[in-house]
Amino acid sequence: MKQLFLLSVLSIFLFSCKCTTDDSKCNNSDSLSVSKKSEYEHLTLATLWYQKSAEMRAIYYQCYNWATRLLDEKLLNNKDPRKKAVIVDIDETLLNNSPFEVKCIETGKGYSSESWKNWSDKAIAEALPGAVDFLNYAKEKNVEVFYISNRKVIELESTAKNLKAHNFPFVDEKHMIFKTTENSKKMRRDSLKTEYEFLLLIGDNLTDFNELYENRDSKLGIDFVDSNKADFGDIFIMLPNPMYGEWETAIYNNNNRISDFAKDSLRKANLKSY
Repeated sequence: MKQLFLLSVLSIFLFSCKCTTDDSKCNNSDSLSVSKKSEYEHLTLATLWYQKSAEMRAIYYQCYNWATRLLDEKLLNNKDPRKKAVIVDIDETLLNNSPFEVKCIETGKGYSSESWKNWSDKAIAEALPGAVDFLNYAKEKNVEVFYISNRKVIELESTAKNLKAHNFPFVDEKHMIFKTTENSKKMRRDSLKTEYEFLLLIGDNLTDFNELYENRDSKLGIDFVDSNKADFGDIFIMLPNPMYGEWETAIYNNNNRISDFAKDSLRKANLKSY
């Protein structure tokens, strides 16, 4: 009887351990799932600001209003014999891709060529405030617009469809100069300089303006900006993008291939408290 009692207690104990172990596995699995979904949680506030803040819209209107004034000023008594052009980026300069960032938050999966193309193929990105009006104003002033983008050539058709839906001008193969092999936009800009005078360059990333900003050291490019401050608001129009960009890559020591955990650590390490 005593032996039977001990066996019963032992069985209950072992069963309890199994349940606890199984529960632990489930809990760990849940934790991993939550953790995975939260790997891009850091994008939430920046993306929310981009989608919902009136301040974001105000900044875009402000930049494109100023670009309009600058264009008039630069055309006045212009004696350069070359044709005139405005150079623009596309993403977060003309088109709002923040829904793609929301999808990254929802799925816990970041950018990939496949996931990005799945978004760009939809051709449903909204036009950003002031962009359409400004570029059509440039067209009225006989200023051509060149879209120098790091979207891939295979995205030309869907991007053209998206731009045309919003009535952007100069949406054709001549004026849409997309990425082929390298990220740098220098050669693409240089290919136009003999024929065109660039009146303005507009973008959300410093490399939309000058190759000087392509390789950022531990100073993150801040020293380059400070030493060239006269260019901003004169020939360069800088637009806001708190969601992603080469500023973020610089935080990761110019290495986007490190783990998400390492990226999170570097983001926090670069914060300045008091």
